[in-house]
Amino acid sequence: MKTKSIMSIIILVIMVTQVKSQTVSGKFKSKIITDFEKRVCGNKSNNTGILLIHSPSLGVHWKTAAHPDSTEIVSSDQPFHFASIGKTATSVMVTILCENGLIDFDEKISKFLNDSILAGLHIYKGVDYSKEIKIKDMLNHTSGLPDHYLDKNKEGVCLLNQMISDPEHFWTPIETINWTKQQLKPKFKPGSGFHYSDTNYEILGLIIEKVTGKIFSQCLHEYIFEPLEMQHTYQIFYTDPKVKSNYPMVDLYHKGINLSNAKSISMSCASGGIVSTTEDMLKFHKAIVENKIIKKETFEKMQDYAKMGPSLYYGYGIMNFRFMFMPDRYDIWGNSGSIGAFMYYNPGMDIYMIGSFHKVNYQVQPIFYIFNTLRKFNKELKRNRKS
Repeated sequence: MKTKSIMSIIILVIMVTQVKSQTVSGKFKSKIITDFEKRVCGNKSNNTGILLIHSPSLGVHWKTAAHPDSTEIVSSDQPFHFASIGKTATSVMVTILCENGLIDFDEKISKFLNDSILAGLHIYKGVDYSKEIKIKDMLNHTSGLPDHYLDKNKEGVCLLNQMISDPEHFWTPIETINWTKQQLKPKFKPGSGFHYSDTNYEILGLIIEKVTGKIFSQCLHEYIFEPLEMQHTYQIFYTDPKVKSNYPMVDLYHKGINLSNAKSISMSCASGGIVSTTEDMLKFHKAIVENKIIKKETFEKMQDYAKMGPSLYYGYGIMNFRFMFMPDRYDIWGNSGSIGAFMYYNPGMDIYMIGSFHKVNYQVQPIFYIFNTLRKFNKELKRNRKS
């Protein structure tokens, strides 16, 4: 009995020590929140910045919102565009269909698409590879297809230019795909390289519709948003949220134009048409991490990473940063949006970071912000373990 009592005390002491070592102070919270707000408010040209930091093991759930104009009313619960983070939802949708036996990552897209879409889709150096592209090639951007959003045609024009110059034009997925076929050229034969392409995901959206017999936005609600109770999340121009937010959508100003409700952003449908909140997207990200929406073994297949750049890899709708010369403790995975939106999980310290800076062509800066914030967390946790 004495031995059992001693062991119980030892285990209790260890547990209490672990809990103590994994807590952060109120002073540290204030520092992190203030740092973010200063970053947003430090430049008068910035738009609204929103941040959610969540960690189950650290007992952290911190939110804030800021704007350089102190008269601007902002809230950390405002809905906003998640841009290319929508690709993660599309890839999860494809993965759910895989688990249901309706599709396979290794299948060719020609099994699901009409000839009118396939015709002239991928002709590289005189060879037509249109019917050779696989589902997985689209998911991790190894198809070789050009990107309608940023790749420029002979006149130096990409659809981002037209999105800004003609904000009242509504783009359908078929229209963006046809523009790509007519104006741009593939980069390499399927499976032989990496090139980020929104066009890949617009095509995946059509495949999802073909397989399910339902419109893409309806699939997102039925398979993802509703099961996860993401009540403020919807596909802009196609659906409404189950519960309307008490707050207006965050404005997204670029070159004097408010793009947040511009019809031209419809060119991102399955490649990034989701409007949501940090709380809803936390539910989504946690469901992936905790294998509640897709199985662990299926998620492992999604981690078929292609090298996107130094320290950066792209799987099936997910980005993985393995910071150079830094321990694995700092690795993050999730996704980014071109307007400074971010949704990342750091397994090393069990930290989720979700939010946006709402600036067009602002992809790199949020990653540096996340990395620097993780360094601060690591330093704080080390200090606590020593005390």
